[in-house]
Amino acid sequence: MKDHTTDMTTGDPVRHIILFAIPALIGNVFQQIYNIADSIIVGRFVGASALAAVGATSSITFLFFALCNGIGSGGGIIVSQFYGAHENDKVKNCIVNTGFIMLIIPLLFGTLGFISAPSLLRLLNTPAEILGDAAMYIRYMCIGLLFVSLYNYLASMLRALGDSKSPLYFLIVSTIINVFLDILFVYRYNMGIRGAACATIISQFTAAVCCGVHAYRINPYFRLRKEDFVISIEMSYKIVRLGVPMSLQFALIAISSMALQRVVNSFGTVVVAAFTATNRIEQLIHQPYTTLGASLATYCGQNYGARKYDRVYTGYKKGILIMGILTVVMMIVMQVFGGAITSLFVSDPKVIALGAMGLRINSTFYFALGMIYVVRGVLTGVGDAFFALFNGVIEVIGRFTLPLILTSFLGLGATGIWLSTGFVWILSGVTAWMRYYTHLNSSLTKENVVHSLQ
Repeated sequence: MKDHTTDMTTGDPVRHIILFAIPALIGNVFQQIYNIADSIIVGRFVGASALAAVGATSSITFLFFALCNGIGSGGGIIVSQFYGAHENDKVKNCIVNTGFIMLIIPLLFGTLGFISAPSLLRLLNTPAEILGDAAMYIRYMCIGLLFVSLYNYLASMLRALGDSKSPLYFLIVSTIINVFLDILFVYRYNMGIRGAACATIISQFTAAVCCGVHAYRINPYFRLRKEDFVISIEMSYKIVRLGVPMSLQFALIAISSMALQRVVNSFGTVVVAAFTATNRIEQLIHQPYTTLGASLATYCGQNYGARKYDRVYTGYKKGILIMGILTVVMMIVMQVFGGAITSLFVSDPKVIALGAMGLRINSTFYFALGMIYVVRGVLTGVGDAFFALFNGVIEVIGRFTLPLILTSFLGLGATGIWLSTGFVWILSGVTAWMRYYTHLNSSLTKENVVHSLQ
């Protein structure tokens, strides 16, 4: 069973990490182009208010995506550990049980989000002039939640087996479809935000279906027999035990983003539009760090399963080095070209100036952001379920308190919005490093790891 899989328990760690991360990075960038294409086309062809309406939904839709995708990520880590230990039957059983859970959860949360969309937007103080469009956009995203979750589940399983290329191919195709349909629906047929939402749903459906068919055809672990379809309480518990804290971590981050969005909304449509533009760009900036963390999670998961703890420690050190190089490059780009990049989204000079300022502020904190992903990747790979939830709690505390302190009590106004994001990254990065250093570092260097981190 070597086809379309990669065994990371032997060979050069840096080579494994980079070769795995590059296709995943390209795939994540294309996935973000979904949102960026919507924002650029809506902002340019419909207007700043429409861009603000789409942006006002981002924290809410992220909440529902996060609640679903954490389970898939948790299942992926367990698959990587079984694969590293060469327990092939358990790999298949984990794929089956994760898939069953991933069918139920998006249907549940998609229904909940569809019903509660207007109430959630009012809770965030969404400006009245964009409330109707924002609620409509959320409801369309909830319809597409099943397709997003299924694609991310399949991608997590494939990546856990060392195949980061296959998910990339279908993301590229679906992104091209999304951009084409965005232009067709929004520009040609004047469907506005509704058109952008429909384009996203169709492209997400395409990615999920094509990835599933391809996985069955090329990956032997997906050629499941009747006897593989066993719902195991023990396996489901393992998946839920790791996946639920990850879901809760992502959910807490989403809730903290909603708290920040509430502060942003209080400054009016111009600030909301500027924040939306910078937020879309920041989502793109997150992708190199995200893929590095995912690569480390798979690498560390396989080596942890094989009990090669010295290689886990080496992966951590090399991950910090790679992250530092990425940080310097991205920080320079944002400092020099922040205004030009923001102008891609909107033509309003006030929005562009405010967005450029926000990018310059946030880029000075990128190293702290990268540290979060590196440490999180290592800890997730070895199955540290506690840290994911704890780190999410820390971020929620920061997101709820720092924006109010900086914008109101210290009188920094809109500038405090972007400063608060940077300070939250520092807070989360430091706590992530402390968790690694106090609970894992000495164990890895001594090759004496406790298998159930609590």
